[in-house]
Amino acid sequence: MPEQLGVFGGPPPAGSSRPPACGGPPKPIRAVRATGPGAQVPASELPVARVAVDVNHAHLDRPFDYTVPAQWAAEAVPGARVRVRFAGRLVDGFVLERCERSDHAGKLAFLTRVVSAEPILAPEIASLARAVADRYAGSLADVLRLAVPPRHARVEKEPRVAAAIGTDEPDGPDGPDGGFRAPDARSAVGWATGRWSDYPQGERMLTSLAAGGSPRVVWWALPGPFWPAMVAAAVAATVASARGALVVVPDYRDVDRVANALADTLGADGFVALSADLGPAQRYRRFLAVRRGSARVVVGTRAAMFAPVEDLGLIVVWDDGDDLHAEPRAPYPHARDVAVLRARQQRSGLIIGGWSPSAEAEAMVRVGWAGALSAPRPVVRAAAARVEATGSDFEEARDPAARAARLPSLAWRAARDALAAGTPVLVQVPRRGYQPSLACAGCRRPARCRQCQGPLGRPSGSGPPSCGWCGRPVGGWRCSSCADVRLRASVVGDRRTAEELGRAFPGVTVRTSGRDGVLATVVAGPALVVATPGAEPVADGGYGAVLLLDTWALLGRPDLRAAEEALRRWCAAAALARPCADGGRVVITGDAGLAVVQALTRWDPAWFIRREADERAALGFPPATRIAVVEGAPGPVAELLAAASLPAGADVLGPLACDTAGRPGDTRGGGPPVNGPNQRERAIVRVGRADGQLLAVALKAAQGVLDARRSAPVRVMLDPVALL
Repeated sequence: MPEQLGVFGGPPPAGSSRPPACGGPPKPIRAVRATGPGAQVPASELPVARVAVDVNHAHLDRPFDYTVPAQWAAEAVPGARVRVRFAGRLVDGFVLERCERSDHAGKLAFLTRVVSAEPILAPEIASLARAVADRYAGSLADVLRLAVPPRHARVEKEPRVAAAIGTDEPDGPDGPDGGFRAPDARSAVGWATGRWSDYPQGERMLTSLAAGGSPRVVWWALPGPFWPAMVAAAVAATVASARGALVVVPDYRDVDRVANALADTLGADGFVALSADLGPAQRYRRFLAVRRGSARVVVGTRAAMFAPVEDLGLIVVWDDGDDLHAEPRAPYPHARDVAVLRARQQRSGLIIGGWSPSAEAEAMVRVGWAGALSAPRPVVRAAAARVEATGSDFEEARDPAARAARLPSLAWRAARDALAAGTPVLVQVPRRGYQPSLACAGCRRPARCRQCQGPLGRPSGSGPPSCGWCGRPVGGWRCSSCADVRLRASVVGDRRTAEELGRAFPGVTVRTSGRDGVLATVVAGPALVVATPGAEPVADGGYGAVLLLDTWALLGRPDLRAAEEALRRWCAAAALARPCADGGRVVITGDAGLAVVQALTRWDPAWFIRREADERAALGFPPATRIAVVEGAPGPVAELLAAASLPAGADVLGPLACDTAGRPGDTRGGGPPVNGPNQRERAIVRVGRADGQLLAVALKAAQGVLDARRSAPVRVMLDPVALL
């Protein structure tokens, strides 16, 4: 790939990422009646405050001007929380800026109260929140709820704390920086050379970060447990240039792994960790440490994407294809896309890494906005385990039942050899539970509940089956099609798999990692670890064998991203195996002729993702296009589509009846009924990538029309992770 300044390295771009200061031409605002007492006097300097009011209506998604009383002149600083009177009631808001004048000719209402003089909303975060709201056809108020944690008054009154991840010690001897020390640039880059040198542009990227550059790369990581240390090395190189860094990972276990690596590199007081499992006080305490500049390095889950890191120089998003990066609350932003917006606004570096990054990450490489960072094939082969598929012609000739058996002889032999060598074995099962899905043993028709038509499953090895929707136990079941009373398991969960493996390998410890309890690590030694995707623990020294069972359950999902998601989950498990030279083996129970299985066998996920991107572009699917999903009651959905000035050439698919989860309803296939007062519809709007922002603007304007008419709410999701 040719060298690109700003992609792999080069001098930092010129220009400032700070939003323009208040004082320019006033923005158009809506008049608000004055409700303050007549005795109140406006502030002598900058008497107008532009406030982002916490209201959800799309047609009111804009700042409003208020007069600053003289008594609150010093406290009503930009970023402070305030209370204002809006439409006859008191609501919360943030001061965005202070101005000399307003373009409204009438009287302005006074600020009712300054809740806190702490400038908790940084200017760059306010600008980022506005950009996120515009991209996803949402409101600024919704994004600010995601970006800024609720206030904790007692924490605000505490003395300033250090940047330690788990302690609340006062500032260190170095003053308000809490003992923060930037490591020497040469030592940071030298520490990372051992692993980053496996990539042709790895050392150049680190050198650029240490020199103040802003490289943008999509990182195809080598298998192995080294990625947290490599992320920490990139962060250390950024800190060496007196800038901050932000690391966003899918879940709390990844936060702990990166935090341990950062503690070894920067020290325990050199960063903070933000995750959903923190209590309100602790989370707000750490957020304040970042906002006040006591910590310039943050690691956390998706909400940490809005952390107000000072002088941000690098953003790292690990495993961007994980659905945990997608926010389930309006306006449903994705951490990867927020990272791209923030990197553009603040001119920071960006690393999107993973064993199998998403097709959206590949699209950034295709347009030249980012560079691909991958290791040469000889290095990949040396780091990866040996991958074998049970559905190959060779295995079928050796074991005729290899394609049909749930645990073929190849997988059984790999597990036996690994256990005999004293190493643990990882078994990935795509479904949790015991027997989550049952079917008629005679006609194979899915078994359904007589009350609600929900799917039947067996939660344990004893007792009758029960409904997965209403939870009712079902006794005396009889198939409505063939009258057979026998049931068979159509899907086997992790608990049943652990039971079967315990019988197949007597005397071997069997552990499970899933919804009932997620293991972070397992010790070295012979053991069977049964885990669901995303819950695989890291083994000391790596797994001797990794078995990927029931691959059809992942590949058969009715989802555009089924194959991409399956490969990502397989790679996440296979990366935990030992290298081939150390005896590591991966066995996948799938057809060796499938392209996605071939990609894993060769450990070449980049080839498959490029192939997927080509096929989706030919069919007009994301990321070549942008898609919006509109869901709600039948009348408002049609009303919104009629009110939207969609870009020329937009495809509108639907509306179609759907259930409350957004899936197309079909009672014949066992779906819940969609008629009656709870009837809902869904429509899909597709436009070219270049018209994506026009689509967001059109849908936002149409939402404003419906809000002004007080129509029933309609949910709008742009670029959803799943279309069904």
